[in-house]
Amino acid sequence: MAAVPGITLNNGAQIPQLGFGTFQIPPEETRATTLAALEAGYRHIDTAEMYGNEKEVGQAVRDSGLARADVFVTSKLNNGAHAYDDALEAFDRTMEELGLEHLDLFLIHWPLPDKGDFVETWRAMEEIYRSGRAKSIGVSNFQPHHLRRLLESSVVVPAVNQIEVHPYLTQDSVRAFGAEHDIATEAWSPIAQGKVLDDPVIARIAQRVGKSTAQVTLRWHLQRGDIVFPKSATRKRIEENFDLFDFELTEGDIGEISALNRDERTGPDPDRFNG
Repeated sequence: MAAVPGITLNNGAQIPQLGFGTFQIPPEETRATTLAALEAGYRHIDTAEMYGNEKEVGQAVRDSGLARADVFVTSKLNNGAHAYDDALEAFDRTMEELGLEHLDLFLIHWPLPDKGDFVETWRAMEEIYRSGRAKSIGVSNFQPHHLRRLLESSVVVPAVNQIEVHPYLTQDSVRAFGAEHDIATEAWSPIAQGKVLDDPVIARIAQRVGKSTAQVTLRWHLQRGDIVFPKSATRKRIEENFDLFDFELTEGDIGEISALNRDERTGPDPDRFNG
């Protein structure tokens, strides 16, 4: 089984660069699917209160037989809980659902520019971090101007920013801002909900290296330095998405795939989305 490379976050914590995403996996399928991912070698599981499957993710981690220290678990604050006290209560709910003693990473799910104040929300996140119940804290779907405001008003620098990234939305400016401030980038929707899988450029590279277009796309993410967590509900695809460590893309391949950028989102625009 290939060893997944780790990335050191700005607080010294180690996060596996390849993880397993549980977005859109129904709760009744989540335990079995997450167990399949852990059996395939994944040691990083991403969930959220919004997904409605935290309980099943926690059950899978407990049932896996793996040491808790060997599985990195992320969850996210729900959009209706941005007020300080609401955020603390929401974190308590997440921990109760997961049934775990600590969370490895807790994120603000969306900045929600027209609803409340994410700086106040971040104060609650800092309190959670100080308690030790979340080993790292970060944000999701934040743009540079959101991050800049947070950095000006806060003590703890977010460990990660989880954003939509794929070959049709390379997010170079957001990634560069994160790198400048030692905020790791995590990529959600890494294959653009499947839209990139028929791209002729990626297909040509995949044929040359003897891999699928999904594997080539995920390898592109890894070699750019992003943390990525593909999602699948089938064991075969779960295993295929993990099989990324016996080949490398050339610099030319990376450049060709990056040049496919269209600034095309599959999800909401963080500057307009208000939950």
